[in-house]
Amino acid sequence: MPIQTSFNPNGRKELKHAISKAEYYVLRRKLQHFLKLDPNAGPNGTYLIRSTYFDNFDNKVLNEKKEGYINRDKYRVRIYGKSSSVIHLERKSKRNYLTFKSKCKLTQKEFEQIRVGEIEWMETDERELIRDLFFNMKYHQLKPMVVVDYEREAWMYPYGNVRITFDMKVQSSIRNTDMFNQYLPMVDVLEPNLVILEVKYDDYLPEVIKHLLQLSDTQAESYSKYQLSRMYI
Repeated sequence: MPIQTSFNPNGRKELKHAISKAEYYVLRRKLQHFLKLDPNAGPNGTYLIRSTYFDNFDNKVLNEKKEGYINRDKYRVRIYGKSSSVIHLERKSKRNYLTFKSKCKLTQKEFEQIRVGEIEWMETDERELIRDLFFNMKYHQLKPMVVVDYEREAWMYPYGNVRITFDMKVQSSIRNTDMFNQYLPMVDVLEPNLVILEVKYDDYLPEVIKHLLQLSDTQAESYSKYQLSRMYI
């Protein structure tokens, strides 16, 4: 079974910044005249994402992010709305400033096996991404490290395959990886007056989007939800 590749197989460009809540409200009012809201959103226009991220005792993934490696990989298991109905193993790769994403389906039982270190079955699994994760778990000692929750509001624009998202209420489980626990203890890791803005596109960013994204108080540094989730550990 081939890896299911999301987004452009030739890579996507990605911008991440933190903006103020005030800037968010102004920007979303502009976007609604040109972009369409993600049809998967709930009645309030957002949906909950929960991801379990992998790292090792040396914090390989975290340190590569902090040090700005242009070639790096990050593995995570993702669900939506704390539900087990859709579970994906995903790999997000950076190659020369382009972003590549791959994913495959995973079952809750398989995740629980991975979580407790029962990984022998992964070596010969038909899913290539599972085998790749096995290699990294065995030879780089990757393991599930932390669960991250956040609410996402997503907007889409067809030209340039643009996707603009606002991520809010980012929370961390602080090393507890019981991601299917509905009552998993979480702590806030994003300042309440901030929203994470992400802009993803293929070969070009249309002029109308550039104009809409002229933000007055955008913080210049890139914001990683995984990096935020590890600020206490």
